[in-house]
Amino acid sequence: MLSWEYPPVVVGGLGRHVHALATALAAAGHEVTVVTRHAEGAAVTEHTEGVRVVRAPEDPPAFPLATPSLLAWTMAFNHTLTRAALRVAERGDFDVIHAHDWLVTHTAVTLKEHLGLPLVATIHATEAGRHQGWLPGEMNRCIHTVEWWLVREACRVLVCSGYMKWEVCRLLELPPSRVEVIPNGVDGRLWRASARAVAAARSRFANGGPLIGYAGRLVYEKGVQHLVGAVPRLRATHPGLRVVIAGDGPYRHELQEEAGRLGLTDEVSFPGFLGVSELPAVLAATNATVVPSLYEPFGMVALEAAAAGAPLAVAATGGLAEIVEPGVTGVTFPHSDPDALAEAVDSLLADRMFARRVARRARTMVSQRYSWAQIAARTATAYATAGRDATRYETGLPAGSPRRPVVPEGNLLLAADGAAT
Repeated sequence: MLSWEYPPVVVGGLGRHVHALATALAAAGHEVTVVTRHAEGAAVTEHTEGVRVVRAPEDPPAFPLATPSLLAWTMAFNHTLTRAALRVAERGDFDVIHAHDWLVTHTAVTLKEHLGLPLVATIHATEAGRHQGWLPGEMNRCIHTVEWWLVREACRVLVCSGYMKWEVCRLLELPPSRVEVIPNGVDGRLWRASARAVAAARSRFANGGPLIGYAGRLVYEKGVQHLVGAVPRLRATHPGLRVVIAGDGPYRHELQEEAGRLGLTDEVSFPGFLGVSELPAVLAATNATVVPSLYEPFGMVALEAAAAGAPLAVAATGGLAEIVEPGVTGVTFPHSDPDALAEAVDSLLADRMFARRVARRARTMVSQRYSWAQIAARTATAYATAGRDATRYETGLPAGSPRRPVVPEGNLLLAADGAAT
């Protein structure tokens, strides 16, 4: 497996996904090696949780991991990642390469051609999708072409939801037969907090009234601004209401400024990133956990919150709409609509019996459909399929398929609500 993040480097859901999948495959008896980037204080090579982890140290030229220099950083990262992966390949026999997202494409293609192994790629999100359909700048268009290249080099492309399959097939010009839906998983045991921990979380973040929660990156497409915008209406109906927004990101300062402008300094708290030692108790302490994303390929935090026992209110977009059944495992609302968000959350706060019922059903749904053992078994089957396909694989695409992506400048490829345009 190739991934730009793996514990202790966890930036978002991708790092948690790769870690959980790798350890679940190892637990099922597979030999798994993850090649990733190094983190200060971490071992360069170690066996942990049944997985061999190889971390590639950065080369001396310093490229900051920031938006303006992202492409330069990615190229430098792939140079060191490729060397580390090739050294690993000299000391073992491998059956498949599994690349996670576009940031490892150059290494993945080099290994595929050098070792003659089938390549499987997981597309966790697309650049066009992240920007609500637009590819406004040169960097965005470049990333789109790298994604296009990766899926063409792969024998099998994995995505986390039916929505993402539609998006990848449309935006990256793939036939549906090449793309397989395997959802993300969740380890329910990690998200069950003790009663004492839940009580401590309520004491810290609630004020005797209802508590609303959010967890995730603080970026525009996560829609947290609409949650903040809904708080005045909810506060008027539910005295003592508090909101905890757990996470960090480039949008944090703007969100804090907006909360201040609306006079919500006392109601809305920003504790920053909370790890798995704290977050399950915080989610379990909420009377409603909100996932207000504008764009969400899957919605891992919705599964984690459900496993923690939180009543869910989610935007009816992307993969979230496939996880939550309205009125059964949670409530939904149109994204980008603070009034609809407030109405959905109000339905949970106003009827605690209803809230407990949907939370209980959601927790059961998670345990039945989304265990990592099931996800690992399906992924292993996809590996076997890729191995068989590789014997006849060239481009994997029908004759006449484009050899290069067509990317008009600023082209609206995908509407924010998922509609084709």
